[in-house]
Amino acid sequence: MKNPRDIIKKPVVTEKSMGLVEENKYTFIVDMGSNKIEIRKAVEELFNVKVDKVRTMRVKGKLKRVRNRWGKTPDRKKAIVTLKEGKIQLFEGV
Repeated sequence: MKNPRDIIKKPVVTEKSMGLVEENKYTFIVDMGSNKIEIRKAVEELFNVKVDKVRTMRVKGKLKRVRNRWGKTPDRKKAIVTLKEGKIQLFEGV
């Protein structure tokens, strides 16, 4: 079994994701190999909340030019987690 800290990498703090917090939806960058069930269990274990729904999406990396060469930012997976009850304190101070 995977460690919950390996599944949930970091929260997404953008204007759009902070707007979703009012609807009890929280956005995280998660491990590419994790599924919705693993993400649900990891959030419930790490933050002591009840998860209602998990929606995931894969985000392709963008092409970037560094000096005279082209590179690509890494692909990532995002999860939008809807809570039944409770709040995640991590997002409250932002």
